[in-house]
Amino acid sequence: MLRDIDTTLLRAFTAVVDTGSVTAAARQLNRTQSAISLQIKRLEEMLGADLFEREHRKLTLTPAGERLIGLAIRLVDLNDEIWGQMTTPDFDGEVRFGVPTDIVPTYIPPILKRYNRTWPKVRVTLTLGNSQHLLERLAQGEIDIALTTDAEPVRNAETLRVDKLVFVGAPNGRAHLMTPLPLAIGDASCRFRPVVLDALREADRPWRLVLEVSHQVAQEAMVLAGIAIFAALSDSVPPTLEVLGRDSGLPELPQFMINMHLSPAASEPLVKAFADHVRSEFQTRFPKPGKMHDVAQASPMHKPAA
Repeated sequence: MLRDIDTTLLRAFTAVVDTGSVTAAARQLNRTQSAISLQIKRLEEMLGADLFEREHRKLTLTPAGERLIGLAIRLVDLNDEIWGQMTTPDFDGEVRFGVPTDIVPTYIPPILKRYNRTWPKVRVTLTLGNSQHLLERLAQGEIDIALTTDAEPVRNAETLRVDKLVFVGAPNGRAHLMTPLPLAIGDASCRFRPVVLDALREADRPWRLVLEVSHQVAQEAMVLAGIAIFAALSDSVPPTLEVLGRDSGLPELPQFMINMHLSPAASEPLVKAFADHVRSEFQTRFPKPGKMHDVAQASPMHKPAA
């Protein structure tokens, strides 16, 4: 007898695996914890197998769960691709998208992946730079949409995400204990730079600049070498590094906003559709823009490829 699997059950399963907990999956899918738990239970009953080992509130995949996760991701993605292809206009053209370099790995791959599945004939040109440079290019009509990182709300921009700026160091590193504090930081146009330096001044913590480059990959190299620390949004801290918390002796840093700006000339339906797609991707991952991200959130058990 043929059986059909409800993709909403698979979506709940992949969300739990992706986020590492039922609570986080409920936030991601904008549902209640009990609804997610019930969907996981229904899926397990349908398949006749436990998908998670539940010990001390920690969820790990069972062998059956390991077999299912890859297939579940593929089926959910295919469902979304079919829905997008059949319910959206058949756009053709180009969208010019500007993004700060440091947030590209965290946010952009899943946005581009799902967009390409829905509109494969649209070319997306990605422009990288810091927020100030991107706004200049937006004003000059060189790009259609830009994301920026800002310490305050910006007029005529839409806030997609609020995250905390944090100090970052090497695992078991000692750079944060040095005096003066060795810093890898962006150049004079970097939005993070004045905020970080002001926080250190207020904390009466002397520093020295060992790198002034607005490119997070270069900053990460200095930190991995154990000769500097840097500041990044908590979402964008790579797994090879660690957040330096309150016990590090460093001052607290403020929250930043990821804002979306549209060019004044960007009135074409194609550009508006791309903006809707970006907005939808952020709302799916972070259903309540403006709510502070919990830096101590549990790490995912399994991170599907974006």
